Formats: sequence, structure tokens, C-alpha cells
Amino acid sequence: MTAQEERLCGLLLQEHFGEVVEKVGTHLLCNGNLNLRALVHETKLPLDLVKKSVCVLVQQGMCTFCTGRRGPGAPVEYQICGEKVLHMLRYPRYIYTAKSLYGDTGELIVEEILQRGQMTMSNTVSTVADRLTHNMPEGQCMDYSEVVTAFSRLVETHFLQRSAPMTPAGSSTSGGADSNPPSVTEPIQPETNPDCYKLPYINISGKGKRTRSDDGDAEQSTAKKAKTDNSESGDEGIYWQVNFERFHLHFRDQAIISAVASKLDQTSSEIVRTMLRMSEVTTPANAAFTQALSANEIFRSLPSTYNIARPILDQYLTLLVDDPVCLHIYSQIHATSFLMTVCVHLCSLVGLCHYLAMLCVRFGSRSARIFRLLLRKRHLEQKQVEDFAMVPAKEAKDMLYKLLSENLVQLQEIPKTPDHAPSRTFYLYTVNQLPTARLLLQHCYKTVGNLIERRLYETKENKQTSEKSMIITKIGISCSTTGRSPLSYTKVCVWSTCPKTLQVFVCSLHLVKLMSVNNCIDNCNRVLFSHGSSNARACRLK
Repeated sequence: MTAQEERLCGLLLQEHFGEVVEKVGTHLLCNGNLNLRALVHETKLPLDLVKKSVCVLVQQGMCTFCTGRRGPGAPVEYQICGEKVLHMLRYPRYIYTAKSLYGDTGELIVEEILQRGQMTMSNTVSTVADRLTHNMPEGQCMDYSEVVTAFSRLVETHFLQRSAPMTPAGSSTSGGADSNPPSVTEPIQPETNPDCYKLPYINISGKGKRTRSDDGDAEQSTAKKAKTDNSESGDEGIYWQVNFERFHLHFRDQAIISAVASKLDQTSSEIVRTMLRMSEVTTPANAAFTQALSANEIFRSLPSTYNIARPILDQYLTLLVDDPVCLHIYSQIHATSFLMTVCVHLCSLVGLCHYLAMLCVRFGSRSARIFRLLLRKRHLEQKQVEDFAMVPAKEAKDMLYKLLSENLVQLQEIPKTPDHAPSRTFYLYTVNQLPTARLLLQHCYKTVGNLIERRLYETKENKQTSEKSMIITKIGISCSTTGRSPLSYTKVCVWSTCPKTLQVFVCSLHLVKLMSVNNCIDNCNRVLFSHGSSNARACRLK
């Protein structure tokens, strides 16, 4: 990992799990595979804290383990996956997507599993039902069957999957030298399990229970109840986790639909949406193409609310096929099938839009025009850039050198003679999309790290005032619900002066703006990462 990625991972671990877990995780990121004794010695932390930190990382699916490099009998070594740590940036987006697709129940299911790393189905159902019941009016309860239905729909659409077993079946915990845990270099993927998306039969029924807010041991009693219910539900040892790749595939599909809608029209985007939905479960996340779909299958799968006749559909499919970035058509014996290039071409289109937007903001519209021209023409001399872009020679020279100094364009020398004399050498400017995507991605990681540091600083500086404001708000709510005299609330409000109230308001406004910018940059991160991955796969295919 690069230095910016390691810094960002450390900030995310610190924000979510604290400084101890951040120190252990950052040390694993920087040093690779380490055993427990080496971690304790190099981090200078107590053994108990290091064990708890490693357990947290393993529970969240960010850390894996294997036998030592010396073979069986050697101490177990741990390794952290930086890419899974970076997934924490998108936790709010995952939760919002589940809410938009499956309502409040799906939102709470994904939120609980993200918070705890992995959970059994029965434990998730009971916890979510209790939370929904607590927010309902008096006399209403959430039935377990409704939560089970939402959980089943998440599994059917592959947003949830079974966690991979940490050790092979039949391995004993006592004989460490005789067992061979899985290798870290080739970790077990959940998709290798044939029952990855198979729902177990659980014996759970009832309704959610309302917990009192003034019960100090509410969380402990809930955990004890969950353990008791889990032992009788029939899904012991079957844990579920969030399928991040499926969420990323959904985000990519939404970006493709938006790109088609802006390039053509809304009807074309709805047809593309239908084609993507038909193969969303069967298409791997890293596939360059969707499944081959015939025009009859597409027509039958279109929702009736679209009111698209078959001749109109054929015209739109022909329009999409004629567009070089949307569809590829292959003639078969009995019918014509359409195959969509969702990764290579359409992701390149979306990534190009982000390139040009960032260049316009940073270097101006003329630099973006030169960049787009180099992408289209591949190789151009400085004189050709001036002519095609219609930019004066002096400005074109300055812009090209500025882009070259930022490593956004490359300069290639083609000598006519072996002496490389400047007068007998062609100097061609070009753009290599893969290094450019990685460079812009590193800039985005640096920006997100700066935003997190600023947010942590704002929270720390205004912590006391914010806590005081929260206490006053809770007292006001308590007075209004219990019917007490507002005199006590008035006395409490005297504590909060006008400048402090303004300070709390300004701090909350800054935090909201920082979170909003963070979400926008994370969206750009996702597009650039997808674009770089698709370009890398295209280069390997060539």
C-alpha cells in the first residue's frame, strides 16, 4: 500500500475502534505478516490489549491469520487487508443503499452486521426487531417474520453472504502443529462455499421487545438474551457478513445508468437498468461483460409501467448497439443476443467525466480540452496540440508542461538517429489512463485523510460544549415527556450562554459540511478505482 493509503487506514481505525487498534492495525499494514509476540514487542503494548485488538480486526473481517513461515508448529501470523479497512469509508453509503432498497428493516440489518462484523441470522433478527419496536408507538411491535423476510431478500440479492470458516473442518484447536490453517496469501473466499447464499432453517418466532432507556444494563441483558435465543434457534455457527463487492457492483450499475441517461435519454437508461438487473446476481463483480441477453428476454423483463412497445425496444437496442461505448452485438444461430461491456467501456466513460471535472477545477477548461484531445488522438506533438485544441502556442506549451510536471501526461521520445539529437527527435505527448487514475486516486485518499483529521480536531475542540448541549436537550425532552414544571429546564438553560450555543451550531455545521464533502470524494474514489481496475483488466486481455 502507498503512504496515503496507510495514513487513511490508520485514521479510519482510530475513528472507529480507538488508538490501540489503530496502532496495531497500522503496524501490521507497514510490516506485513507478524506473530503475536512480535506485535507485542514492536508496538510496546500489553499482551492483553494486543490480543483484544487482533480479535476486533478478525471479527470485522479485516485481519486473517495463517501458520508461520517456518511451517507447522510455528507461531500463528496475522495480516491485515488494507482494502477492507478502506471499506469503512462507504459504511454510510452501504446503509443508505439498503434503506432505499429494503426500507428501515434492511437498513438496520446492514447497520448491525457492519457494526459487529459478522452475526448469526437469529441474533440479527431479534436485535433489529427490538430496535424497530423501540421506535414504534406504544402498543405496536415488530414481528420477527417481517425481519426474516427482509433478511432473506438481502441474501437472495447477494447483499449478505455467509462468512467463510476461519479454519478447515476437522482441525483441532489443541494440536497446532498438526493442523494447517489456511494461507494468508490465498485467503478463503466466501464464494467458494457452496452454501454461501443458502438460508438456514431457524426456529424463531415472536415479536420485538421494548427496552427502557433508563436501564443501565440494557445492552448486557440484550447480549445475554441473544446468546440464549441463538442456542435454541438452529443456526449455531452460521455467521453472515456484508458482501461489499455486491454493493460496489450496485454502485457501478447506478453510475452506468446515469451515464447512459445523460448521453442518450431516460428510456435508454431504463432499458440498460433492466439488462443490468437481469444479470446482477449471476455476473461476477470483476467481469468485463454481462450475460448474453436476447431481445425477447429483455422485452419480457421490462416493467409494465414503462409502456415500451417491441418495435420501440428494437429501435433503442439498435441505437445502443450503434453507440461504440454501450453494447456489443453477436449474431447467433437462432436469435440475436446483446452483450453489454459494463466494465471496460462504460466505466471508462464515467471515469473520463471525473478526469475532466477534476482537471477543469484545478487547471482550467483549456487544460481539460488538451487532456481530452490526447485521450482521443493517443499521440500528438506540441504543434499538433496547438492546432487541434485551438490554443495559442505559448499557452499550450505552459499547459502541457504543467500537466507533465503533475504526471498527468507523459512525453515519449522517438529519435530518427541514434544520437538522440533534439532536432532529429519526435517528442510526442500521450496519456496513460492507468497511472493517471492511480495518481488521482492517491490525491483523493490524501484529501479524505485531511478531512478526517479536521473532523477529529473539530470534535475534540468542541467536545465539552457539545456534551453540555446534549445534556440540556435530554433534560428538555425529559421535562416535556414527564410533564414536569419547565422551571427546572429554565434553570438548566441558564448554563448555556448565547456564544456557546452559537459555537455548538457552527461546529455542527462544519461537521455536516465535512461529512458531505467526504461522501462526494468517496464517490469519486469509487469511480476512479473501478475505472483503474477495468483498464487493468483490459490491458491484461490485450
